[in-house]
Amino acid sequence: MIAKKLARRKRIRYSIRNKISGTTARPRVSVFRSNKEIYVQLVDDLAGHTLASASSRDAGIQGQGTKVEQARKVGLRLAELAKSKGVEAVVFDRSGYLYHGRVKSLADGAREGGLKF
Repeated sequence: MIAKKLARRKRIRYSIRNKISGTTARPRVSVFRSNKEIYVQLVDDLAGHTLASASSRDAGIQGQGTKVEQARKVGLRLAELAKSKGVEAVVFDRSGYLYHGRVKSLADGAREGGLKF
């Protein structure tokens, strides 16, 4: 059962990555969600660089509220880091996860912080 689920997510992830790519002007927001934490990166695919990253393990976020609330704070933190790098618009890569729960909360937090999707 788990192998089927992972294979499905992998197939969806590759399908998404074939359609989108991050540039310097509009980097890709890549999400990874584990059972306990959520991690997010701003990636410039053309240059092959990670511009910024945030996670629920960062100081001030870890252990505060539910996982959905932590994901929103991670989105706000990413938006803050992106603004400091001069990034206004991004492309959202949900990495095969459903746009629901923590992934949606992270995206809403990033929008709230001023990023344009």
